[in-house]
Amino acid sequence: MPPAPFHRPVRFDPHKFQYYPGAQGAQDLALAAQASARALLARGRANEDPSVTKRLVHFTDEFGLQTLTDLWAQAPAVSTAGALWRIYALRAVIRKDPQLISLYYQRGLGSNYAAQVLAGVADPPSAQEICDTVDQILAGAYRGDFDLALDRFAAFSRVLALGQEETALGIRTGQQPLDWDPTGQANRRASSRPLASAEVQQEARGRARRLRTLSQRLVATAQDLEAAARKWRAGQLD
Repeated sequence: MPPAPFHRPVRFDPHKFQYYPGAQGAQDLALAAQASARALLARGRANEDPSVTKRLVHFTDEFGLQTLTDLWAQAPAVSTAGALWRIYALRAVIRKDPQLISLYYQRGLGSNYAAQVLAGVADPPSAQEICDTVDQILAGAYRGDFDLALDRFAAFSRVLALGQEETALGIRTGQQPLDWDPTGQANRRASSRPLASAEVQQEARGRARRLRTLSQRLVATAQDLEAAARKWRAGQLD
């Protein structure tokens, strides 16, 4: 029997994602977002070639996040498009500064053990382990249980949010150096510095407020992903 013909892996690129011709309103764009997200997820899950899964995971690395922003950012949060958008957006944030994310994540580990276990990140987490785990979770969306991937991203978001909240609280209460530096250099120099000026204290309070806002957004993202996972299990995710 002659060998089966070789098939090159399917290459996913921005041109594969097209709005419906003539889309004029929000409803048309929402339908296009949902159709493209479901098609991408179905095609990825139907393909057993690891190289295809890898391309899907690294799609935004090659083509940029804006491609998916244009398609999915306005989709309902609890939908296939909305869930995939949140996963890719969170991955982009993590890869932008994995060292800082790993420090926030480590600070949140002791506050939510169940989320820590579900997310599956090593303790203590290195920047590379954070990136690797997030890619593994995203790959699981295409080759495993989609609802489990959603729940794992939600758990990751909750631990990260707790770490940001703890850091913000430390800055506000003075337990965290006002000039906190994620590399730890500021911590080692803090004892030799004079008391912070009013200007520095004001800046620190602003930084704490921004961290709290980010933390609250991550919790909302986690809730959306958990709701999407429940709907997927019930066969009701649009």
